Amino acid sequence: RKAYSVKVSTIGKKDYLRGLIEFSNQCKKNCLYCGIRAGNSKVKRYSMPDEEILDTVKFAQQNKFNGIVLQSGELDNCDFTKRISALIRKIKASTNPDFRITLSLGEQSAETYNEWFAAGAQRYLLRIETSNVELYKKIHPDNSLHNYTTRLKCLENIQKAGYQTGTGVMIGLPFQTMENLADDLLFLKQMNIDMVGMGPYLEHADTPLYDYKDTLLPLEERFMLSLRMIAILRLMMPYINIAATTALQSIMPMGRERGLKAGANVLMPNLTSGKYRKSY
Repeated sequence: RKAYSVKVSTIGKKDYLRGLIEFSNQCKKNCLYCGIRAGNSKVKRYSMPDEEILDTVKFAQQNKFNGIVLQSGELDNCDFTKRISALIRKIKASTNPDFRITLSLGEQSAETYNEWFAAGAQRYLLRIETSNVELYKKIHPDNSLHNYTTRLKCLENIQKAGYQTGTGVMIGLPFQTMENLADDLLFLKQMNIDMVGMGPYLEHADTPLYDYKDTLLPLEERFMLSLRMIAILRLMMPYINIAATTALQSIMPMGRERGLKAGANVLMPNLTSGKYRKSY
């Protein structure tokens, strides 16, 4: 209740709609919690054609969305970089000047972040998942492709490029403590993050971390813990943008709405075509 009152007194009752487009589930990384990890051979891989993405952007603008979020698995080759640059320019040319483009495309070079910002993207979301180095190592493979320092440096490069910078954490992970979550909140404030997407960890049967499913908090407790994390962050950073994530909705039918009442102010409805959605 306190967090909601702070939200209303600082940013008002206005909540923002950003249409989520999960345009590809192709990923080079092998994170131990993720259903689209490269090592999961059961996933049907896809990549939406540009025309379908642009049609979805058109739908979002027609339905009064403030902007869209382009999200995919992590790729960082030259062709991918050029494709995203061209796509951003096409979206900018076909939308209103105040229509915002958020990217959630993982770890990239500083040059790539700069290129996409110059093309017209304004926001970038790169979830740290946990700010604790030891926990980060437990939920990722132990190799150079999954390095905490690299991910943190990417966040810093995103800020330097000029983006409104977003990150987030998973709540209720195996091995995670309440102290870890408290430190996550302090990390977000210390980094002066502009927007946050954090929600309950949902275990996936085709991942290594599923072996620890019996050690997890019950789903309802993970849900309530996520609401408290949202509320505390709103009290700590009154003007920050906080998303009520789809993971909340996965646990409770009115989960995202309860997130808004706990202090969140952003909704990201999934606009991805139904023929792809189950594969993400």
